[in-house]
Amino acid sequence: MIPALFIAHGSPLLAVEEDEYTAFLRQLGQDLTRPQAIVLFSAHWEASVQKVSRVKDYYSTIHDFEGFPHALYQIKYPVQGDDKIAEQVESLLTAEAIPFEMEKSRGLDHGAWVVLARLYPHADVFVTAMSVNPHQTVEQLYRIGKALKALRENDVLIIASGGTVHNLQTLAWQTNETDDWALEFDRWLEERIMAWDLDSLYQYRTLAPNASLAVPLNGTEHFVPLFYAMGAADNVRKATLLYRSYRYGNLSHSVWRFG
Repeated sequence: MIPALFIAHGSPLLAVEEDEYTAFLRQLGQDLTRPQAIVLFSAHWEASVQKVSRVKDYYSTIHDFEGFPHALYQIKYPVQGDDKIAEQVESLLTAEAIPFEMEKSRGLDHGAWVVLARLYPHADVFVTAMSVNPHQTVEQLYRIGKALKALRENDVLIIASGGTVHNLQTLAWQTNETDDWALEFDRWLEERIMAWDLDSLYQYRTLAPNASLAVPLNGTEHFVPLFYAMGAADNVRKATLLYRSYRYGNLSHSVWRFG
């Protein structure tokens, strides 16, 4: 069965830089069983009700950032939506009484296209985009992912794009050193994920060391996609840390495989 993935999208520069992490993502796209379609939750699409994209043609490319090199704003990722998969998503959410709304025109934000362009640079795998809701409990987000787990049986790759440590106020742009507090938080997270210790993970805010730094209260949208991806593998409950590195002192580049 095809896995579910949590992938850190880091800085938008990920789209144009060549380094160890971009090489890893490129190879990951080649190593994975080629999916029939992708369902992607992006930290940069926040909504109070679960949104399901029903773009039938090609997505537009949203450049939702400022102050970056001109080349970034020229990138297009003209991938097609997948009406059939969107219908399956809606059916699965309905079966679990999970409220949702269809979105027929929104393009792909950089949390989506930066990751997709590294995995599938030819934009040749159909995509259904999904929103995230950082104001719901992580138990509720896990439940949404769990509702979609059947998609994986049909070779649909579920990707959650975010970052386990993402605090823009603490970044040090010129350093090559990694902050101890970020390492401590990710080590705690790794132990709890590997044990599939949902009780502890649901209480990460109070149990994890340095949680207030790693996941600031006004920045949970990058962390919570993790729970959609885990939920999508609830029937297997196997976790593998595929990659982890850091930039700017503490911005994590973590990739988790579930299932």
